[in-house]
Amino acid sequence: MQCFWRQPKQSKSQDNFLQEQSNRVATQNGIRLGLQDDRDLLFLLKGSQLLKVKSGSWRKARFYKLQEDCKTIWQESKKMLRSPESQLFSIEDIRDVRPGHKTEGMEKYAKDVPEHHCFSIIFKDQRKNLDLIASSEDDANHWISGLKKIIAKNNSMSQRQKLQHWIHSCLRKADKNKDNKMSFKELKNFLKEVNIQMDDSYAKQIFQQCDKSKTETLEDEEIETFYKMLTERVEIDEIFAKYSSAEGIMSRDNLLRFLREKQQEEDAVPESALSLIERYEPNETAKKQQIMTKDGFLMYLLSAEGNIFNSAHSKVYQDMTQPLSHYLVSSSHNTYLMEDQIRGPSSTEAYIRALTKGCRCVELDCWDGPNSEPVIYHGYTLTSKILFSDAIKAIKTYAFKTTPYPVIISLENHCSLEQQKMMAQHMKTILGDMLLVMPVDGNISDFPSPEQLKGKILVKGKKLNSLEDTIGMNGNSGIEAEDVSDEDEAAEMEDESVKKEVEQKRTSAKLKLAKELSDIVIYCKSVHFQGFDNTTSPRAFYEMSSFTESKAQKLAQESGTSFIHHNIRHLSRVYPAGWRTDSSNYNPVDLWNVGCQIIALNFQTPGPEMDIYQGRFQDNGFSGYVLKPRFLRDKQSKFNPKSITEGAWWKRKKLQIKIISGQQLPKVNKSKNSIVDPRVTVEVHGVQRDNGKKQTKVIENNGFNPKWDEEFGFDIDVPELALVRFVVEDFDVSTKNDFIGQYTIPFTCLKQGYRHIHLLTKNGDLYPSAMLFVHINILDNN
Repeated sequence: MQCFWRQPKQSKSQDNFLQEQSNRVATQNGIRLGLQDDRDLLFLLKGSQLLKVKSGSWRKARFYKLQEDCKTIWQESKKMLRSPESQLFSIEDIRDVRPGHKTEGMEKYAKDVPEHHCFSIIFKDQRKNLDLIASSEDDANHWISGLKKIIAKNNSMSQRQKLQHWIHSCLRKADKNKDNKMSFKELKNFLKEVNIQMDDSYAKQIFQQCDKSKTETLEDEEIETFYKMLTERVEIDEIFAKYSSAEGIMSRDNLLRFLREKQQEEDAVPESALSLIERYEPNETAKKQQIMTKDGFLMYLLSAEGNIFNSAHSKVYQDMTQPLSHYLVSSSHNTYLMEDQIRGPSSTEAYIRALTKGCRCVELDCWDGPNSEPVIYHGYTLTSKILFSDAIKAIKTYAFKTTPYPVIISLENHCSLEQQKMMAQHMKTILGDMLLVMPVDGNISDFPSPEQLKGKILVKGKKLNSLEDTIGMNGNSGIEAEDVSDEDEAAEMEDESVKKEVEQKRTSAKLKLAKELSDIVIYCKSVHFQGFDNTTSPRAFYEMSSFTESKAQKLAQESGTSFIHHNIRHLSRVYPAGWRTDSSNYNPVDLWNVGCQIIALNFQTPGPEMDIYQGRFQDNGFSGYVLKPRFLRDKQSKFNPKSITEGAWWKRKKLQIKIISGQQLPKVNKSKNSIVDPRVTVEVHGVQRDNGKKQTKVIENNGFNPKWDEEFGFDIDVPELALVRFVVEDFDVSTKNDFIGQYTIPFTCLKQGYRHIHLLTKNGDLYPSAMLFVHINILDNN
């Protein structure tokens, strides 16, 4: 017989007291979010029964409730021995709340339920969607509206507010008996919760300093004193002291001096300083006197203005009227896959995730499906299948939610004539005016620009004839179907069963291409690479080739300058090697350095390669298009990344980085007693001679506010191609270091002076409050 330990039953008065405390905390947090007395918030705090949907046969009632911290949701579970933590998920982990039947799960398993009763929670990481059915339309609306409000309010909080909210939540968690007081034992638990290991004597010293009432517990103002001691930023106080008066205030003129001398803000004028005081100074009296207090100074350094990333680059600032081939394009490989290349699931959700991450070129592997409906999957493998039409619908809905610039659909077509016609029909009927079916303004001599193609979807694929034939200029566009060479990336795969299938297929005839599908390929005609153009018979500009990473790297290594010239006039697409069946990625930098535009990576696989990729494309307003440097667009260019000589690209810089401190680094090992031992690595990725890597010392047992104060220098010869990556790891002597967070930034987006770096998770999402504080200095090195 199995025994379960039961907690002693609490008296009614204890229950009432705890309920009152809980309500008080929930009210405080509601006020902090600016949602006091909000009907949706009150409904979520009360909780409700929802049906959780997993499959056609699995639909079960579960209770869901927003916790009083207003940032965590508790979900009922019937699983035996499930830990309390596993029944919680954070609002910060939610990417989106979708009403109705807007996920594959809802489409398949909840069509019998009225759409206005249904909603889905989409998570930021690789977690499965949570599909839910409410008992009424009102209940569903409360959940959808309430969650969206909390997410919006959380996102608009300043870093200071986020920190305050987080620390108060941790204090509440550490207060085991919920008496709103903190004993010394609870204080030690709290310190572990926020990632600090402190020896008992030092912890006791802090405790006694705050315990003014000498009651052996901290309460109310004493807890606030403890909070202030804990969140003190000594390193920022020291900077502030150098530019402030003896009374601890910074005048407008001294703030201006700081902006010019330390932050290298050469364009700063008195109005710039006043604007910062207006936006970040919390003290109204100080604001009226046009001065800044220490709190206002900290708020400024924690804001977008104090960020290492140049905020002018967070909107589209580059010339978007150049030909399409002059831009790097954010691109995904086998976009439909959620995991590996052999057995993993295919999903329309993968297209949604890629497009919302700014991806502008998605791939569809198309095969004959049942009932004359083409399907998408990784041919010859055990990956699951999705309908072609469903993928096109998802692309239509999400293509331009993140950025208005054009999307390219890269087709790998293995379908019969009948189903190719169906593909063309689906694209025309579903995409409508979005689909580009004719050259822009009759232009058939060069690519249109991203600006001209805003809101348009282009198709890349095989084409029966020339662009001139498509628009009827040559008068011979009457071919209905014809053989074309097959383009089969699976042929590269190093998997025995796949190789066997490919060999069998190769004995069959070439692929017949339907005119209907051929005609919607306008500017992206797929052709096999036959070598670089010779001047006597240049290829048409719209003909483009796909290369495996190894073939492209070989060309970059052996014929860098020729590859650069090729990529001025033509688009080049590069995809992962066949042996990467685990969906791992390759480093895109060497291929960007020779102007290859469409470097397709597996967006579903986190890692250094994807970090660098997302770092490159956060430039230019996260538009998915980054203009190549002038020397990669100049037909006379002699630039070769493998053999750097003097030229327009030669702009030698000395990058000096001081890693000062870290703040609120998250626990990676969830065990209660584990505290991180952080180390920072700074990497430079660019042309080979600029690549470099430096590391700080390890700080033991402090993830809350580690201090390094270490300086590094890097010599960079071609800054326009360089990216800087900051990586924080939890050092371990005996095993591989655990990844904590990272941030990658193009060299040209760096701001100088004292800056905060807001770290990203393994999946590329922003941590709510994990940061590094650094000083950046860039000198001419000629």
